[in-house]
Amino acid sequence: MIPDSATSFSPQNQISLRTIRPIAAAAIHGISFRGNELLAIDSTNGYLLQIDPRTDETKILNPQHWLEFRDAKGLAISGDTLWFTKYESVYFTSLNGEITPQHFVTLPYEANGVAVLDKTIYVTCEQYGSILIFSQETGREITRLYAPGIGIENITVKGEELWICDATEQTVYCLDRATGKLLFSVLTPFENPTGLAFYPHPETGEEILYVSYAFSEPYIRDNPNADPNHELQYRDRTFVHPLYFHYNREKHYALSNGYLVEMSYVEEISPLEDIELKALEWRIALPAETDRQKVKKIEFVGLPFTEEVEDGQRVAVFKFDTLSSQDRLIFGWKALLEVWSIKYQVTPGDCEYPPELSPNYQERYLVDDDDLAMDSPIIIDAAQEAVGTETNLLRKMYSIRNYVYDRLSYGIKPYIDTPDVALERGVGSCGEYLGILLALSRLNGIACRTVGRYKCPAQPHLRGLPLEPDFNHVWMEFYVPGIGWLPMESNPDDISEGGPYPTRFFMGLAWYHAEMAKGVSFEKLISQGVPVDKEKVSIGELAINHVSFTILAELKP
Repeated sequence: MIPDSATSFSPQNQISLRTIRPIAAAAIHGISFRGNELLAIDSTNGYLLQIDPRTDETKILNPQHWLEFRDAKGLAISGDTLWFTKYESVYFTSLNGEITPQHFVTLPYEANGVAVLDKTIYVTCEQYGSILIFSQETGREITRLYAPGIGIENITVKGEELWICDATEQTVYCLDRATGKLLFSVLTPFENPTGLAFYPHPETGEEILYVSYAFSEPYIRDNPNADPNHELQYRDRTFVHPLYFHYNREKHYALSNGYLVEMSYVEEISPLEDIELKALEWRIALPAETDRQKVKKIEFVGLPFTEEVEDGQRVAVFKFDTLSSQDRLIFGWKALLEVWSIKYQVTPGDCEYPPELSPNYQERYLVDDDDLAMDSPIIIDAAQEAVGTETNLLRKMYSIRNYVYDRLSYGIKPYIDTPDVALERGVGSCGEYLGILLALSRLNGIACRTVGRYKCPAQPHLRGLPLEPDFNHVWMEFYVPGIGWLPMESNPDDISEGGPYPTRFFMGLAWYHAEMAKGVSFEKLISQGVPVDKEKVSIGELAINHVSFTILAELKP
């Protein structure tokens, strides 16, 4: 049986370090460790906080100078000197005695993060898209490096590496300090990372990377003066959490914080119309084993099933002699999964001269096998326009994604239109984004397939409670010969009108994605050996699905 709690299933890689929640903090932007104490800037209140990471005990170090720190962002410590950014300027102050900020340099645009190594000052600037490097002695810019993300970034130095977190990209980057070359990147388990710092563990000596987060959280407030008394409100949430990661250079990917999750998918037979299906097979895809998802256990719910493998995908097969509108049944599966965030580290240079796509993959993944309207003039023209003269496979895929994002806005409908209709309309659900992406990619010779099917609600602090997703979800994988299948989200990175668009889910997935139905239907009916016509018998009119996730523990990769 699948255990009910993390206490009955204790994986070797379970995380033991705690989340740091500073008392009275509203929005932490910038952190640094000084010995065993964490220093943090609360940008909203202007507090320079000293925090005990073991107890959350919090002290304000600038009780008379909090106005000077309001709206501050970056934070760094070098010896007894503290550095921070505010608006377009960089400041420093001694930590011995009274906190009195002094001006160092002013940029043409807003300064975001700051890091210090010896006499060198590193400053990130979103509008420059660069890391600016200054001499502490002269205050002059020495050089600048390309910044990898598109959002507000904070920075710290570790040996010969620069580490950067990007709030929009939900990503931490590791760069070579001398050249700015990207070594690898990892997704953070929470959105909107705002600061980062390494902490030498006092017992093991291991350097643990901590990341701060700040965002507004929706909640239901009980207001006795309102009618009705329950109303939607927002509140500040900020905390500091360890980021664990593992870079697998040989396989081109990096994993970060994962979770032990129990997932169940159950159908409740409740037909809307009279129906009778004989010799019925009800097929439901099972969770897949991937680089970022491990299946620890699967069991049936309600009725036993047999298992088959369809094109490499495990499928649960429930069999009924007869299923009629008079029947009331529940059946499905429950799985125990280990899921991590993953970011593949593949560059255009890795895809310059890929091996030829095998004939089998050409027949399966370059054809119109799902109403993709690949013979429509609208789609044919779009496929040509999306890539232009580009020949590199990875750049072509990136261009196709951006082309679709430029022309589509997200919206949900009760049914999915074909790609030509959705593209002309300019509004689409995740399934319609996906259809267009598949059609344009295949017409450009890029093998790709549908993947899904659900996302766990991204609330890892709610342990041991059943969490129900509001919708199902689909994304895609594209194939690079010689490297393998790489994931790409359908629509979540389309967050701004006209871009630029983040690349967090271009060759990456967050921990909350549950992978199944790779290139096959997630759910289908076969009666008397023949697939049931969806137009005549819809699964949605036959049954009510119940999907639930329970987060049991946090894991190291």
